[in-house]
Amino acid sequence: MSSSTYPFTAVVGMADMRLGLLLNAISPSIGGVLVRGEKGTAKTTTVRALAALLPEVETVADCRFSCDPAAPDPHCPDGPHAGADRAVRPARMVELPVGASEDRLVGSLDIERALGEGVKAFEPGLLAAAHRGVLYVDEVNLLGDHLVDSLLDAAATGVSSVEREGVSVRHASRFLLVGTMNPEEGELRPQLLDRFGLTVEVAASRETEERVEVVRRRLAFDEDPAGFAGRWAAEEEALRARLAAARALLPGVRLGDGALRRIAAVCAGFEVDGMRADIVTARTAAALAAWAGRTRVLTEDVRQAALLALPHRRRRAPFDAPGLDEAKLDEILAQFEDEDPEPEPEPDPDPEPDPGPEGPEGPDDGPSGGPDDGPGGGPDGGSDGPVTPDVPSQREEREEREERAPDGGPQDAPAAGGGEAAEAPAVAAADPFRTRRFSVPGLGEGADGRRSRALTAHGRTTGARRPRGRVLSALHLAATVQAAAPHQRARGRAGRGLVVRRDDLREAVREGREGNLVLFVVDASGSMAARKRMSAVKGAVLSLLMDAYQRRDKVGMITFRGGAAELALPPTSSVEAGAARLQQLPTGGRTPLAAGLLQAHEVLRVERLRDPSRRPLVVVVTDGRATGGPEPVQRARRAAGLLAAAGTASVVVDCEAGPVRLGLAGDLGRALGGPVVTLDDLRADTVSALVRTVRDTHTRRAA
Repeated sequence: MSSSTYPFTAVVGMADMRLGLLLNAISPSIGGVLVRGEKGTAKTTTVRALAALLPEVETVADCRFSCDPAAPDPHCPDGPHAGADRAVRPARMVELPVGASEDRLVGSLDIERALGEGVKAFEPGLLAAAHRGVLYVDEVNLLGDHLVDSLLDAAATGVSSVEREGVSVRHASRFLLVGTMNPEEGELRPQLLDRFGLTVEVAASRETEERVEVVRRRLAFDEDPAGFAGRWAAEEEALRARLAAARALLPGVRLGDGALRRIAAVCAGFEVDGMRADIVTARTAAALAAWAGRTRVLTEDVRQAALLALPHRRRRAPFDAPGLDEAKLDEILAQFEDEDPEPEPEPDPDPEPDPGPEGPEGPDDGPSGGPDDGPGGGPDGGSDGPVTPDVPSQREEREEREERAPDGGPQDAPAAGGGEAAEAPAVAAADPFRTRRFSVPGLGEGADGRRSRALTAHGRTTGARRPRGRVLSALHLAATVQAAAPHQRARGRAGRGLVVRRDDLREAVREGREGNLVLFVVDASGSMAARKRMSAVKGAVLSLLMDAYQRRDKVGMITFRGGAAELALPPTSSVEAGAARLQQLPTGGRTPLAAGLLQAHEVLRVERLRDPSRRPLVVVVTDGRATGGPEPVQRARRAAGLLAAAGTASVVVDCEAGPVRLGLAGDLGRALGGPVVTLDDLRADTVSALVRTVRDTHTRRAA
């Protein structure tokens, strides 16, 4: 182990994360581990430390793809390797940065040489570098979906392929995959979550003494890395030996029919989709038995394996909380009896290595710095809390009367004494539903998604252009041949093949869909506070949030009530955080509509500087009233004009209720230059051609 690597056994705490890593080191076929949790929790440090524990790798000398000399890859681009020299090197840990391109991940072909000379000139990517080592992906949830697809396909098959215009390169790529993510920054879609073998949740300790030990060990390591590593050398060597023994024992572990029935019953009981959960749980249980020094899988192995392999597979909806009901798990396992009693005492099945004196985990960053550097931080408080208990029946009757009033009646009026109206208790959202798709007009170039039309790396080919830079994203073969054809006689190869030069290359222009920034501007004033109406409003916004999750959007939320607007949720990829804010949204007071629109304008101004390619869509949820501040109606109209002048696409959701309606939301929609839909109109099965309505409105405005 390098003296600059923090010892694995010195990372105390984070038991599930360390266990998940060790089990994958014993049995790589488990499929990797996804670590979910807050920053600053020893993720990067622990993965680096694990790589230092892995045995050295024997490779074919000078092979860029780390072929095993005992069984070289027949498809290796550097092969064949018959009679090649051998070399030994430490196991690698390769880090995939968030901003990596597809060429950086899978490798790139020199298309010019491939077409002109028939030579497969291949530059290996990170998947080749990680072969027979560890591939670490920090913030995997922020990677593009196409990158995650390529990454997980290689992890599942052990092979990486690059294919372009009939030119194909394949090479072996087997690695221990470790991904980390902060759920507040957005979730992976369920299909990708399922491809990770195990998942663990991590959080920094809240115990004072443990946190003190974190600092103590970190300072000791920074002061003298070699000396600190030396003090843990014996524990590291013991752990390395135990890991090697478990690997050797694994092929002899017996997974009996009883254990398989337990696994099947647990997976069926938690209603997981497909059969991958059963297979991963079985492999994990076998690895746990080998780690404990046993050749027979016990019920406790199945239980621990289920806790690691099933939580991310049992989620049924985007806003369901992760985790596994341990009481239900025990109930399912209790239905089975052990196949036969253990004939001899077993060693301690505790899979955690003894790091020495009990203490907290080490710091998350190695000596050279890393993405997890800095103090730990917990979630920002966004979580579904208990619904406020029922209020007295007298208030219920008053709210029902207010809901029936055509103009909102007293709920917008100030309280006695000149103050704001009392805040109404939060109410739960109605059940979400499938909404119609809103889109931003025009053609964008933002991040891949599923909402608005855009030029993307993946999609249908609509044209060709000269490459932007030195990297050719996708060759347009016909356009390239057409560009090269007129110059063949001058190049002296007429009739003897096509000569293609770099200036002739054309890349395909592809059109797909992008994800947008959907900014919700939600009226939480007294005129919206009637219980049934606010429940319906929250249900509508929750439905739109779910739609944003499915379309790979970023979301933000502004609320306005009383005398001001509040940025309740800064733009983020985590729609779960938006749902949590929505459930606890307080209501009451006047309606400062202008403040809400001005806040939206400012948020979008800042976001354009941060991410200029992501186009916004503003969804204003209101009944259209404007009662806060001086000249509220005129100020609201001017604020709407600012958004319209900036070319911001918008939609107004009209929440006005009652038999007599003032149509104020319609006036707001006209000022914004966007369509107005009612709560009922949001449902996908009640409105036809809503997308066309949005586009037509903005087309007329542009004209």
